[in-house]
Amino acid sequence: MNTPIIEIQNLTRRYGKLDAVDGLSLTVQPGKCYGFFGRNGAGKTTTIKCLLNLLRPDSGTARVFGLDPRTDEVAVKSRLAYVPDMVAFYPWMTVRTTLEYFASFRQHWNRDIENDLLNRFQLDADKKTTSLSKGQRTQLALISAICPEPELLVLDEPTSGLDPIVRREFIETVIGAYQSGDPGRRTVFVSTHLISEFEGLIDEFTIIEQGRVLLTMEADAARDRFRKIRARFAQPPTALNLSGALNVKHSGREIEILANGNSEKLLAKLKSCSPEELRCESLSLEEIFVASDILKKVQA
Repeated sequence: MNTPIIEIQNLTRRYGKLDAVDGLSLTVQPGKCYGFFGRNGAGKTTTIKCLLNLLRPDSGTARVFGLDPRTDEVAVKSRLAYVPDMVAFYPWMTVRTTLEYFASFRQHWNRDIENDLLNRFQLDADKKTTSLSKGQRTQLALISAICPEPELLVLDEPTSGLDPIVRREFIETVIGAYQSGDPGRRTVFVSTHLISEFEGLIDEFTIIEQGRVLLTMEADAARDRFRKIRARFAQPPTALNLSGALNVKHSGREIEILANGNSEKLLAKLKSCSPEELRCESLSLEEIFVASDILKKVQA
């Protein structure tokens, strides 16, 4: 249990002259729900494919369960499940035969979970995969990933194509139930653009840009560190020293400030100017992600 589930050190993967992943390092401990965030083209999918030995890195190392996926591929993949951003199935199979096919490769398969998820997603088990919508194909892929109850669930945009109601139920109920089924041992590594919908599950996260780590933090520590302060004054304040703020926006009598671990000092400065209203709140993980230009200042 002391061995990290995922350990990446100085990983580099090039496509021609482009460094899709450029010296990336991160560590995922057992039992965590780990968020992997970045814009399109940031290198998220390339990193995941290197973890799964679907791509070979040019340099650096990637370990899963302490094993090298290049030399211990079967041992690694027997303990995890992967849902890619684009899923496809054999067109002549039905939903039921597809699940039977996946189950044949697994030592363990939970039929109760299979039946429950088929009912939740309202999937017709006798329907051919060719007649499934994009969202239904995603649902089928998610069922095939959850039923083996793996130690590690690797999800690359797992809710793509799902409608908002199904998406919320999957995130809150299915992933939550998967982890709570064996607390401390089941780990989720999720790459997603829908950060707000995973907000309550994420324990730790890494934001990457152009294949490099921009920020790695525990989610609770990030919310404590990055805060938004709003103040409104009777008259626009003059000569207000807000040095140390990440960002300051003025709008008439109102000021909005982004703070980086120094919100108490900034609040004290604002209070000294007798504001009519003063509010302070933590940034959400999505707001932290969106503020990428500001995060560059943090790393500078």
